[in-house]
Amino acid sequence: MGRVTTALQELRGAQKSAKGVSLYSRFVNRPAGRYLAAGSYALGLTPNQVTLISAAFSFAAVAAVALAAPSWGLGIAVWAALAVGFAFDSADGQLARLRGGGSAAGEWLDHVVDAAKLTALHSCVLIAFYRFPEAYGTGADGWLLVPLGFQFAAVVTFFGGLLTEKLKPKPAPGSPAAVPSTARAVALLPVDYGVFCLVFLLLGGGKLFVWAYAGLGVVAALFLLAFLAKWFRELSAVRR
Repeated sequence: MGRVTTALQELRGAQKSAKGVSLYSRFVNRPAGRYLAAGSYALGLTPNQVTLISAAFSFAAVAAVALAAPSWGLGIAVWAALAVGFAFDSADGQLARLRGGGSAAGEWLDHVVDAAKLTALHSCVLIAFYRFPEAYGTGADGWLLVPLGFQFAAVVTFFGGLLTEKLKPKPAPGSPAAVPSTARAVALLPVDYGVFCLVFLLLGGGKLFVWAYAGLGVVAALFLLAFLAKWFRELSAVRR
């Protein structure tokens, strides 16, 4: 317990900036990841091992969506596995900072797993719509375009945000940290991955899940347009 307590104390002072982070990630996922990182540190796990644990939870949930008939029990299990996987996704970076810094290979693995998780999740929703049309009410082929469109918005947002952070100049050493905006943190809730995972609690609702999922897809597409305009404007001022 002593190592865990010490690790938690160190992690509280080594958190990333909350700028551009939703309330869920700031007050739920990051704190959960902090405890998982401290426990992983006490067990002697590496950040890459924590990333693989995150992947195991996430892909187990993804596979269940595609393979199992929808039910309320399945929805709870899928949400729980996705939420735990997301918390471990936060823990790997925190563990790396606790151990003195991560590696390029570790960052690469983390981003590859994130990209694969996003792609697989929406692909498996498409498979579920195709395999269980009576349960979801997705007998019309047009419904299969919904997860494809959602996947497009999610993957482009992920890649665009990642690339923007790489291309933007780093703040000068010693410059004051940006103050996180509460209004922005609230506005970002609809496109936070942790909030998105909550929709799977509705799996037993059939058409209710489909409409909630489609609604989040529309929101994701609208946010993508806003993000693209913002990122392009920010990078237009950067000279290379």
